[in-house]
Amino acid sequence: MKETRNILGWLGMAEEQSILQDAKKHVEETYKTVAFFADAVKAFINGDLDAKTKSIENVRQSEHQADILRSKMINILSEGILLPPDREDLMHFVKTLDKIADWTNGAARLLGFIEHKLPDNVLKNISLGTDMIVSSISKLQEAIIAVTGNDLKKGIALCEEIDRIEHDADDQKKVLIESIIHAKLEPTSLLLSYQLAEYLEGVTDKVEDAGDFLKVLAIKSK
Repeated sequence: MKETRNILGWLGMAEEQSILQDAKKHVEETYKTVAFFADAVKAFINGDLDAKTKSIENVRQSEHQADILRSKMINILSEGILLPPDREDLMHFVKTLDKIADWTNGAARLLGFIEHKLPDNVLKNISLGTDMIVSSISKLQEAIIAVTGNDLKKGIALCEEIDRIEHDADDQKKVLIESIIHAKLEPTSLLLSYQLAEYLEGVTDKVEDAGDFLKVLAIKSK
């Protein structure tokens, strides 16, 4: 009988356990960037400038913490604790996760530049796009927990749900851009809102990239 290899060799040696803990912290920090961004969007819609500014700063700080964890893990992995295939897999996955935090921080910066209240239809579609990001990152977090626990079937199923959400996000981006165009915004708000639409869909793209890579790793582990 073929022995099931724990994904990325994360369980076993004490050094691997240390990397696993940092990996979990990195995933949690990535999730926080998205959660704080969702708070910023909610505050913006409610017209609460102080809460919006605070949440955007929280996104920035959380993204910075994710960067620190990424650098730490890459340094440890570069020392060659794990076998080359596992090391390369984990390093690539960490970098993929980090892009989610980077893009979320970019979306938060754009939101911070939008000073005027947008029309209700635009705000509604920004909110819907943000909900998709939250749903997508939540599924990714569940998938990582499942796969690292060797529940590969559940992990793959969750990654497929992420794919579905990303396709829905593509459609939502089109609806949001249409609402922005029809709103006849002043030039600055138009430009920033359009860029925000790109970034919202971009975050779900990065989550899908991480999900696709995780799915490949899960299949390789069977």
